[in-house]
Amino acid sequence: MRKKLLAVTLGVCMAGSMLYGCGSKEAPAAPDGQAAMSLDSAQEDGDAGKADKDKAASGEVRTVVFWDENAGPNRTPYYEELIKRFEEQNPDIRIEYVGLPNSDAKNKIEVAVTGNAAPDVCGMPPQWQAGFILNDALEPLDTYFDSWEEHDKINQSIVESLRTLSVDDKLYCIPNTSTFNPMFWGRKDWFEEKGVEAPGTWDDFYNLVELFTDSDAGTYGFSIRGGAGGPMQLQEYLYAYSGITQPFTEDGKSTINDPKNVEALDRLKDIYNKYTPESDISNGYKEMVAAFDTGSAAMIQHNLGSFGEHSKTLGEGKFFAFAPPVSATGKRVISGGYPVNGYVMFKQSQVKDEAWRFISFLCSAGSQSYWNQNIGQVPTHTDLTNEDWVVNTQHINEAMKMQSDDNTVAFPYPLYLPDYQSIQDSIAAPGFQAVLAGQKSSEEFLTEWADAMTGAQAEYTQLIKK
Repeated sequence: MRKKLLAVTLGVCMAGSMLYGCGSKEAPAAPDGQAAMSLDSAQEDGDAGKADKDKAASGEVRTVVFWDENAGPNRTPYYEELIKRFEEQNPDIRIEYVGLPNSDAKNKIEVAVTGNAAPDVCGMPPQWQAGFILNDALEPLDTYFDSWEEHDKINQSIVESLRTLSVDDKLYCIPNTSTFNPMFWGRKDWFEEKGVEAPGTWDDFYNLVELFTDSDAGTYGFSIRGGAGGPMQLQEYLYAYSGITQPFTEDGKSTINDPKNVEALDRLKDIYNKYTPESDISNGYKEMVAAFDTGSAAMIQHNLGSFGEHSKTLGEGKFFAFAPPVSATGKRVISGGYPVNGYVMFKQSQVKDEAWRFISFLCSAGSQSYWNQNIGQVPTHTDLTNEDWVVNTQHINEAMKMQSDDNTVAFPYPLYLPDYQSIQDSIAAPGFQAVLAGQKSSEEFLTEWADAMTGAQAEYTQLIKK
């Protein structure tokens, strides 16, 4: 069964490589003009890294290759500063930074692993990890973590949630940042001008979408993420709307095609290209955020991570964060488990001790404070909980209130499924766009998605029995 699952996962991966150009020599353009990484340059980087590793035997500097899975102008400068600080404190280590556009980073990493050219350290969200763990590509970090002097300062509930991604309950990722999903952003100045407040129900939300739309002026009530990354945000919205709190029924069937989720998607489909921009069908993260920041959309759905861009473009007083409306059940459903990010080490690394020194540096109190304060997310280091920038920031306070509310339920996304991300990419992404384009009904699409999830759950259940 393990071999069968690996074959399925790698088969989808390679299909994705052909579809999205992941096997080509040139990578797609990086966000906002940032230099993209080609496979040739990655190989050259790997060759340089090997040369440095050979020099290590004679006491020379060792190189740790670090891949940033979500590179861009709103993140890369902060990594550059952290790397500078690390190298000053660790003159025996050089960090080789490689920035990947998030839209195809996972495929690039998979290709590198297959070609025995994986980086030493890589940023990685939880929803990608199960497949790499099953493929025996990641190094267990328990021994390193347990001996680290700050290990008991990292939020233990987050650490334990990351352990659930593996069948062996080992820790493969050290978290340095967390966020809350779904979160919504609104144009505060527009809300004040109309004399309205954040929506408390989904009917309120859709009424506001209509209220803020003036298509003649090119302004819309909402912007949908229909392109890269869209399926994850879509399912957050579906479960927040329906109030369903489990991904599977007791007999192992996916709940994604529940009638209340179908209703939710129908309502979203009905506002597309009427109360949202037509371009939403292909919008990725940066396009959706641009629609909000440039005044084309009154509201968007995203996590805390876009705070930095809103702040730089709009300035204080023109935007605010608000929790998703309560569902029909009266509960507010948020995402449990996956709204964190951290760093993994690949088994192929020949500089594991040095790689760990870099990972632990990135997850230390000082680095987490610098990183999270600049990108607008929540640190996982408990020493930072009461820092002024955490306590006095509107969007973080909104997230904290949402999390601590007794009426809030955390939805447990099945990120442990090895095929979880490949189903998102191969079924959910094109299916969602087909619904927006009017080529497929909401029910038809969600049934296809549900069938794939049900099958993946059944295979996983058989795997853990062996």
